[in-house]
Amino acid sequence: MRITVSGHIGSGKTTVSKILSELTSYEVYSGGYFFRKLSDEAGISLEQMNLNAEKDDGIDVSLNNMIRDFLRSHDNVIVESRLAGWISYSSGIPAFRVFLDATREERTRRVSKRENNRDMAQKVVMREESENFRFREYFNFNMEDKSIYDVVIDTEKGTADEIANKIFRMVFSNA
Repeated sequence: MRITVSGHIGSGKTTVSKILSELTSYEVYSGGYFFRKLSDEAGISLEQMNLNAEKDDGIDVSLNNMIRDFLRSHDNVIVESRLAGWISYSSGIPAFRVFLDATREERTRRVSKRENNRDMAQKVVMREESENFRFREYFNFNMEDKSIYDVVIDTEKGTADEIANKIFRMVFSNA
């Protein structure tokens, strides 16, 4: 079973995925890992990589191809990425697709706390707008269209443990 965990920046993808990994014994693979790898290889910051990606669709295509190929060749994994659910859906790769949601205010608060930086809100908004623009332009995918997911969960209405346990029960209730 493949589980994809998608959502906006600061929605709780990483935290919930780690807890879900403990419940399932599945390894978690982050789409951010691949993006950071591309950024490191290019010798530029993540912010600059996002700006470059607005002008060069090859960056996002490479990233999505890496994630797609990984999903195709691995089972019993959790892939956490903003587009993991869409990639599995659009590529016909079977997966249980989760979208974690929260208000922008809550998400920027979480990221600011995590990064110990009150100025993170502007960076989060800038990165999110950049990525949403690219998703629409390059892949004709609207991040706000949640119809492709098996479940959409508001992470402001429960703890990360409660949410991970809910996903676990949904995935394995018929197993």
